[in-house]
Amino acid sequence: MRKILLTVFMALFLVSPVLADSSIREKGKEVGEAFKKAGKETGHAFKEGGKEIGQGFKEMGKETGKVAKKEGRSMGEWFRDTGRKTGDAFKQTGRDIRKFFTGK
Repeated sequence: MRKILLTVFMALFLVSPVLADSSIREKGKEVGEAFKKAGKETGHAFKEGGKEIGQGFKEMGKETGKVAKKEGRSMGEWFRDTGRKTGDAFKQTGRDIRKFFTGK
């Protein structure tokens, strides 16, 4: 009886590390697959997020360009008007100086 019990325990003792070893390998494979899947999903999420951010910057750039163009035109008009007024003021000053010296 003792020999049989000892033989059974020895058989279980020899088999259990093999079962544990294969179980560890299977778990390792599962963990590796999970990391691989998570990496792909994360990469996909970054790619999609990058597209959305890029589209946002593109739209913001268009709007900024429109505003800058409008502001540039209004500044150009202001400089043109200011230049005309300054020119008219110099012309009038010249006329006033001529009148003063000619006595007209």
